[in-house]
Amino acid sequence: MNALKKLFGGNTRQFGMIFALVALIIFFQIFTEGRTLTPGNVINLFNGNSYILILAIGMVLVIIAGHIDLSVGSVAAFVGVSVALAIRDWGIPWYMGVLFGLALGALIGAWQGFWTAYVGIPAFIVTLAGMLLFRGFNQFVGKSNTIPVPNDFQYLGSGYLPEIGPDTGFNNLTLLIGLVAAAFVVVMSLRARAASKALGADVPELWVEVTKLVLICGAILYATYLFATGRPGTSFPIPGLILAVLVLIYGFIADKTVIGRHVYAVGGNRHAAELSGVQSKKVNFLVMLNMSVLAGLAGMIFVGRSTASGPFDGVGWELDAIAAVFIGGAAVTGGVGTVIGSIVGGLVMAVLNNGLQLLGVGADLTQIIKGLVLLAAVAFDVYNKSQGKRSITGMLMKNFQRNNNDIKPDETTSTKEVISKEA
Repeated sequence: MNALKKLFGGNTRQFGMIFALVALIIFFQIFTEGRTLTPGNVINLFNGNSYILILAIGMVLVIIAGHIDLSVGSVAAFVGVSVALAIRDWGIPWYMGVLFGLALGALIGAWQGFWTAYVGIPAFIVTLAGMLLFRGFNQFVGKSNTIPVPNDFQYLGSGYLPEIGPDTGFNNLTLLIGLVAAAFVVVMSLRARAASKALGADVPELWVEVTKLVLICGAILYATYLFATGRPGTSFPIPGLILAVLVLIYGFIADKTVIGRHVYAVGGNRHAAELSGVQSKKVNFLVMLNMSVLAGLAGMIFVGRSTASGPFDGVGWELDAIAAVFIGGAAVTGGVGTVIGSIVGGLVMAVLNNGLQLLGVGADLTQIIKGLVLLAAVAFDVYNKSQGKRSITGMLMKNFQRNNNDIKPDETTSTKEVISKEA
């Protein structure tokens, strides 16, 4: 037990959701007789859930800021049908269609951000209206018809990395990306360790660091093997590549930039943040705008995978995205959450849904189980807080706070002091 405490930073519960994800994978791998961790199933799992995970990235920032967005499914559907019509009727190339969709998403986000940030209407009401408004626009513009998209656009949602180099029996480009990812993890870990030593901070024992790197790199390389050995013509999916890039970008923004820390400050205590010089209206406007841009991207990826837009696209997506964020450890009251946590929460739901399908469980029972999982995850987090313990996400942010703010987790620090240190 002492070894485990050292390995996981003194508290094994800080990786509770990761443990839950691994446990689910092992459970379904056993009871589906090995069908869970097959290359084809893993590729399909990522293809079928990438758009929800993209929504979760934007949703976690909205929730951290203390809001909720109920319109993302309708916005995704409206952007998807608008892009499909633009490509078909205007004859624009697929890449111009993508730019048009992102611009339309930004326009919608600016509309909703204006009402939320500058007029002062709660985001729940604004986006509830947006859910009805853009669902209606989707059916009005598309005339409730299915609108196909060209093959080039379909590549955005159902394409794979191409084959390069000699025939090795693997997808060489996928292998290369996996090796680069593992090397990146090692280099960043060693740099963080060296920086901590230079600052005189406590660093874990070398065997702890090595064990962590072996586990993380082993998981990356095993996933790389699965993606690189799929059926001919498949490899790491393009939606998964887009998702990985977004995770890196938004993880950096949330953890390493001033605007990211301002989002946390506004969600934690808006009045204190404003007294510290944070422009809360600007922050609220940006998180709403960003959410709609990512919703537009998710809608286009789904249309590409489905080969056509339809009147019922996006139904229920907002609930899946919100569930992923809360399962990943975000707080209902705002101020707490991580991009990685939301991705882990989304993968928990995706693996659960996929595994139950492989076991032949009906849709009704699947929904019941998913609802119970969401309730249990949030209840566990609330219980920890009521007992004076850290939430899962709070524990995950412990090392980040120490390294970036030079603040001990147990010390009481004002929002103004935190922001001034980060600036």
